Amino acid sequence: MSNYTIAVAWSGKDALSDSDAAKVISGADFNTEFSAVQTAVNTKADVNGSASEAFSATTAGSGTNTTQVATTAFVQTAYQAMYPVGSIYMNAAVSTNPATLLGFGTWAAYAEGRVPVGKASSGTFNTLNATGGAETDSHTLTLSEIPAHTHDTNINAGNSTDGDPNIASGGGDTGNITTSSAGGGAAHTHDILQPYIVVYMWRRTA
Repeated sequence: MSNYTIAVAWSGKDALSDSDAAKVISGADFNTEFSAVQTAVNTKADVNGSASEAFSATTAGSGTNTTQVATTAFVQTAYQAMYPVGSIYMNAAVSTNPATLLGFGTWAAYAEGRVPVGKASSGTFNTLNATGGAETDSHTLTLSEIPAHTHDTNINAGNSTDGDPNIASGGGDTGNITTSSAGGGAAHTHDILQPYIVVYMWRRTA
């Protein structure tokens, strides 16, 4: 946009002598001046004083950091640069799809019931978008998983409180002693949840 600059030296004409032809104001002078006014006016925004009136402006390039007016096209470009395809959007209050909120993109609900974790270069978390884990664990313990422990049994001369075997008093007999069993053999079930907070989450797919 250009500013209006006086094109004709009007003030200098008064100092000229009456016989000087340059003192005469001609139609050409007016044409030169009004052409300058027209050029300046035509490059200004067409606003009539209403704050709600829409007008057009030149859209700045991406990354521009000046006092230039930001058009809606510039804002949309900036938003899309913030949320490229594959980005995650989270909201702790509003369930509205980001396509409606932001005005661009295709978004799908993401990671429902799952907690995100940063990708690692190796190990369990080295594959992008891989899933795993469970809210609870149900597993019947194997012998090696049971904590080491003992059972008490009371052996009297001549018999055992468990009924097997019958060991004679003072004799040298030997035998195996089987204690009574305990426990039901049910699967070991427990929560394995980490501390969490629930939010709405979407991923931009297009």
